[in-house]
Order: sequence, then C-alpha cells, then structure tokens
Amino acid sequence: MSDKSEAIHGQSARTAAYRTATYVSCITVAFALVAVDPVLAQENPICAEQSETLVNMIEGFVQLTTGLGVMGLLIVWQGDSLMEMFTMSQEQQAGFKQHKRKALKSATMLVLLGPLFTLLGSSMELPIADCVNLTPF
Repeated sequence: MSDKSEAIHGQSARTAAYRTATYVSCITVAFALVAVDPVLAQENPICAEQSETLVNMIEGFVQLTTGLGVMGLLIVWQGDSLMEMFTMSQEQQAGFKQHKRKALKSATMLVLLGPLFTLLGSSMELPIADCVNLTPF
C-alpha cells in the first residue's frame, strides 16, 4: 500500500510541476508578444536625428583607423626596404619581402572592409548601413 501511495504522490507532484511550468511558459510568451511590439516600432537609434554625433563618431573612428593602418603600412614598407639593402643573406631578404607582403595584405583588407561592409550591409538591409558611411576616404 505504501508503494502505491508513493507512486500516486509522485505522479501528482509531477503533474503539478508540469502545470506550473506550462502556466509560466504561457505567461512568458504572452508578455513577450506584448512587450516586443513597441520595441519593433522604434526606429534605429544610431540613425535617429538626435544621435548624429554617434554616426560622426563611428565614421571618424573608421577613417582614423584606416588612415593609421595605411601610415603603418608605409612605415613598415620603408623600414623593410631599408633593412633589405643592408642584409647580405638571402634568407633575411626573403623574410623582409614576406613581411612586406603581409603588411600590404593587412592594409588592403583594412581599406576594403569599410566599403565592403557598406555594400553588403545595404544589400542585406542592415539599418546601420543606411546612415553610416564607412568608406574611409
């Protein structure tokens, strides 16, 4: 008899837990449906008129990092060229040439990422791509 009462008690506890979980899930879904509508109705905060400073800051950051990257490329390129002139071993010269190629690839990616994001962002209809111009120059 005690086994049977324990089984009935365990089953009623599981049923009560299931009901509670179902109730909480329904309330959460209903709240999410009601609360999401006002958020979806808002416009993009980055593109809003009052946040023009944020757009300028993003554009300025992209221009600054791209400009510094290009200047870094020029410094690395000149330094490697200078070091190539004073080295005698072929291995060191090959290492400097490889370093120059890597620096050129990095700067090319840095310059192309902004326009690529602008192009792909507008084709994917990203809201930030409409108001932020990431073309560095």
